[in-house]
Amino acid sequence: MIFLRSLLFNIFFYSYGFCLLTLCLPLLLGPPHWPRRVGYVLSSGMFWGLKVICNVDYEIRGKEHLPEAPYLIAAKHQSAWDTFVFSVLLKDPSFVLKRELTWLPLFGWFISRAGIVAIDREGGAAELKRMVARAKFITGRKQPLVIFPEGTRTFPDEQRPFHPGVAALYSQLNLPVVPIALNSGLFWPRRAFLKKPGTIVMEILPPVPPGRKRKAFMAELEETIQNNSQRLIAEARDKHPDS
Repeated sequence: MIFLRSLLFNIFFYSYGFCLLTLCLPLLLGPPHWPRRVGYVLSSGMFWGLKVICNVDYEIRGKEHLPEAPYLIAAKHQSAWDTFVFSVLLKDPSFVLKRELTWLPLFGWFISRAGIVAIDREGGAAELKRMVARAKFITGRKQPLVIFPEGTRTFPDEQRPFHPGVAALYSQLNLPVVPIALNSGLFWPRRAFLKKPGTIVMEILPPVPPGRKRKAFMAELEETIQNNSQRLIAEARDKHPDS
């Protein structure tokens, strides 16, 4: 049954996404907030399909911890789900994403036009400077900026060291950083076809104020995100032993 539901969801989501993005191609000629609105519609449809077809729901805790924009969000990354949720949760978010995503047909065109920070992960110090400059422009427009400090999706029990990009943004933007913990990888695992029924929990944690020393900031951020993600994973496994 899980296999059949997952198959139906994939058929639904890719068909829905292709039709929606194709119909909305003229919006690429408009201002950046038009493609971002398409992202909201795409993400909302995906969540509807997950719930109706795969019985995968979600819960977001701690919304009261979101400050007034602009701010930086540093999120755990376990699933494709994580890249969609912020388009529904936040108003006009932007993202720090790997440059290769902008090369994808349709999807890449929309995220490029929406205004993201596309990075070359092999670019070194020069790429960090370009990332910070682009981030300053985006946050200067009062947009929240989302970054996944581990740089790639991880399995639920896997922890990778945080990349220096989040520290560079924290020190240069002088903005609060909101840590995000989640357990999405239990229900929509990395590089997995099957979507397992249950409730994804994402928790918005108290922001780290600007002004901390770089080393102290990184240690606090990593400990906060990783420990709270493990807490959410343990909580979900108690409710869903097969996860």
